[in-house]
Formats: sequence, structure tokens, C-alpha cells
Amino acid sequence: MALKAAFVFVAPGADPVRDRSVVVTPEVELITVGVPDYASAEKVAVLLVADGVVAIELCGGFGHVGAARVVQAVQGKAAVGVVRFDVHPGLDGKSGDEIF
Repeated sequence: MALKAAFVFVAPGADPVRDRSVVVTPEVELITVGVPDYASAEKVAVLLVADGVVAIELCGGFGHVGAARVVQAVQGKAAVGVVRFDVHPGLDGKSGDEIF
């Protein structure tokens, strides 16, 4: 049985229905999803867990607050990890915490 994991990235204007992809290998099924803000990330994370995802990695655009919100949303039903940037080049050198 393959590990079912997700990578969630935050980008203004992203649509979690349209901006998603799935890569399946013999060992891992990876779902990538773009979200426009932290509130959407929380909703998407809950849906991913309901779909069997057990590991969620958040992009570097998520600050400490955003990551904590996703951790709270999944209620321990998935491991949540974070790619860390103190400031993100794709968000004009800011943390998502300053924007979202």
C-alpha cells in the first residue's frame, strides 16, 4: 500500500479545485493543491485527511500561524510538516503570516 501524502502551497488567486495534481508511484501517491489563503488550507487539509492522506507538507509561504491552523484543522489525523522560509521569494519577501 502506497503512502498517501499531500503538498499544499499558498498563492493568492489559487483555486484548490483547479490548481491540483496527483502523482502516483509504487510507493507514494502525492497530491499537490494550491490554496489562496489559510482558511482554504484548513478546509482542504480536512478534505485530504478524509480522502486518506496521512502526511501533509506545507510550502514555505505558510508562516508559523498558518502551519498551526492546519495542524489544528486535521486534529492529529495526519502528520503536518513545513518547508521553512522566514520570508518567501514568491510572496514578495514576506511570510504568509503577514499576508493571510
